[in-house]
Amino acid sequence: MMQVTVLAPAKVNLHLEVKDRRPDGFHNLESIFLALDFGDILHFEPVSESNTVEIVMEWPGFHGKKQNFIPLEGNIIYKALTLFRDKTCFYQGFRIKVEKHVPMGGGLGGGSSDAAAALLTLNEIAGRPLNRNTLLDLAALLGSDVPFFIHETPAALITGRGELIKPIEAPCLFFVLVNPGFPSDTATAFMLLDKYRKSEKFNARPPTSSYIISNFSFFNDFLPVFEEREKTVYNEIISQLQELGAVYASLSGAGSTCFGVFENLDIAQKAAAALQSKWEFVKCCRIADAAQYPQRT
Repeated sequence: MMQVTVLAPAKVNLHLEVKDRRPDGFHNLESIFLALDFGDILHFEPVSESNTVEIVMEWPGFHGKKQNFIPLEGNIIYKALTLFRDKTCFYQGFRIKVEKHVPMGGGLGGGSSDAAAALLTLNEIAGRPLNRNTLLDLAALLGSDVPFFIHETPAALITGRGELIKPIEAPCLFFVLVNPGFPSDTATAFMLLDKYRKSEKFNARPPTSSYIISNFSFFNDFLPVFEEREKTVYNEIISQLQELGAVYASLSGAGSTCFGVFENLDIAQKAAAALQSKWEFVKCCRIADAAQYPQRT
């Protein structure tokens, strides 16, 4: 076998409504996920020793800033590989190099996409022993966002805890992603949301956008729940994106990356250039092209 290289695309939540808490402890969601043409790059190199795995994390583009160390057993790619081996008895050894372009804890689904890419790639290498439904079952064990990436669709309406996925037509849009340089922990964000909804501060959802796609007006339920430091930073970034021409700007997932939606690439590129010196991470990208996804059964 030769080395296999794949893109694990990032995503943005164009809309994110958090509903009731489920009996399993998760929350029901309603969200629009958009896959981007930007993400992590994974290289799978087979090694002769069976039942072994080495994962090498590289951080190009982060200007030498030290990233969090991830022990092998805690790496979601390793967890995906372990689930796949347990299900298929496919024990080929691999050295997996990850070019990590997506900020960790950034609300862009980087880890979830890496896990899905690992499951899909291993399944291809092994001769497709698992069908899509089985891959989706494994994906749900790894995290609520992982099933979306198994579908390999540019855009989808997401419900349930994240496992109910309805592909929708992907609009032609451009995005400027802005990460402020600190992560957001999803579990903590949900805890803050539950606390906020029990407090006197909670009286309404965040203002909805007048920008509408697929009959949706957009908001993100997490925006009001953070401490003042984070909230101030997010609102500052969102305001700057709007001033630079974004037709809509918000927070992706539970943070910490904000994004602006642009209908014109030139305006988006100029906005990104204007923000480069102000924020830790700025990226101009577009919705992933459906043609980049291989057809699978």
